[in-house]
Amino acid sequence: MIKAHFLYTSKQICGFELTGHAESGEYGQDIVCAGVSALAISTVNGLQKLAKAQIELTADEEHGGYLKVNLDSAEKGNQAAALLLANFKLGMEEIATSYAKYIEIS
Repeated sequence: MIKAHFLYTSKQICGFELTGHAESGEYGQDIVCAGVSALAISTVNGLQKLAKAQIELTADEEHGGYLKVNLDSAEKGNQAAALLLANFKLGMEEIATSYAKYIEIS
């Protein structure tokens, strides 16, 4: 199961942490994992390239199954970054609507 935990500052999303594996299909066939990965990578790219936000990023690149993204404290007022993070949460909630067995959001 993928667990998505959202981080907040003053009721505004400032980051997220993803742990685990969906295991909804065989390796290379897991559409839940593919969807979550695409959303997460797109969000990180948008934060860095579109919002020009400085982020703290931690990932387990060897085994996968872990990604933590947090805005630097100086970025807390970056509205473009806040919008991208809110959009990521919305996307995760939509995936969880169809695949609740594989995703837990907190």
